[in-house]
Amino acid sequence: MSAYKKMLVAIDLTEEAPQVLDKARSMCEAHGANLVLVHVVEPVGYAYGGDIPMDLTELQDQLDKAAREQLGAYGNQFGVDKANQIVTVGRPESEIHRLVKEHEVDLVIVGSHGRKGFQLLLGSTANGVLHGTECDVLAIRIR
Repeated sequence: MSAYKKMLVAIDLTEEAPQVLDKARSMCEAHGANLVLVHVVEPVGYAYGGDIPMDLTELQDQLDKAAREQLGAYGNQFGVDKANQIVTVGRPESEIHRLVKEHEVDLVIVGSHGRKGFQLLLGSTANGVLHGTECDVLAIRIR
């Protein structure tokens, strides 16, 4: 197996994110790889089925801003270049697939809760990433 050159770690900005980032940073150091740090903000309308009779632009902008600030703090804490700190809006699996191609990533790292059953083991986002990307996927067990 050849060394990985570019790794993408997708985090959800919860208190568990540092566990995933710590492992991702170790993997990057071991392989001499670059790290791309990603958080995907789901559009506010997704939570309500997409049909909301009001403009949620301001709320979406606030969520995006908060995500950028928090991702930036994690990026700085774990030594990720600003250019490789990405916050995007959309469906997490779709955005991660797009970023894998766009950044020529050869390993995606995601967090995973240790529940029973394959989809529960990985979670729906990690499962979607695993089954739609062309590169390797590493699921880090969150404890």
